[in-house]
Amino acid sequence: MRKKESDIKLILASGSPRRKQLLGFLKIPFEVQTADIEEVSNLETPEEQACDISEQKGRAVFKKISEENALIISSDTMVILEGEIYGKPENRDNAREMLKKLSGKTHDVVTAVSFIDSSGEAFSFFDKTQVSFNEIDPVILEEYLDTEDSLDKAGAYGIQGPSLTFISRIEGSYSNVVGFPLEKVIQKLKERGYWTKLK
Repeated sequence: MRKKESDIKLILASGSPRRKQLLGFLKIPFEVQTADIEEVSNLETPEEQACDISEQKGRAVFKKISEENALIISSDTMVILEGEIYGKPENRDNAREMLKKLSGKTHDVVTAVSFIDSSGEAFSFFDKTQVSFNEIDPVILEEYLDTEDSLDKAGAYGIQGPSLTFISRIEGSYSNVVGFPLEKVIQKLKERGYWTKLK
C-alpha cells in the first residue's frame, strides 16, 4: 500500500531487541536509530526521572533525523524497591547484589515512553507494574547469573527469560516489565491522533 503524504514515518529510538520485537507486534513499519546518552536525570521521583531520560533519548535521535514527517518513540525502564532505583548492573557481582535485595520482595517496574514529532513537541507518559520475587535459591541465582541475561537489564533481570524461575507474581502490564507498555502505547497513539497516520 502506498503511503499518503499525511502519513508519518515511525522511528524507534532504542537498540533494545525487546522493544523492537514489542513494537513489531503492532504491524507498523518503523526504523531503528539508537540514542547514546548518559541516562542521568536530576528530577525527583522515579517516574519523573524515567520520563526525563526517555525524552532525552528521543531528543538525541531527533537531532539526527531529517524527515519532515516523523514520529520518534523512545523509552526508559526503571526498577524501584523501597524508594531505591535499580538500573542496569555494572557486572556480575553488582547483578548478584541487586537480585539478593529483590529476593522475596515485591518491587515496582516503571517504564516511560516519549513521543517526539517533527516539530520537536514531546509528550511523555509512564506505566507501572508490580513484580513479586520468591526467595531466590543461591544455586538458582548463580545459574541465572551464568546466562548473562541480567547484564543489560534494569534490576538485573528480564521477565521474558530464565528469571521466570524466581518470579512468583506480576500485577499490571507484562509488556511494561519487558520494557515497552504496548497497551498504553496504542492508547496514547490513538489519543494523540497518530494511530491512523501510522497504520
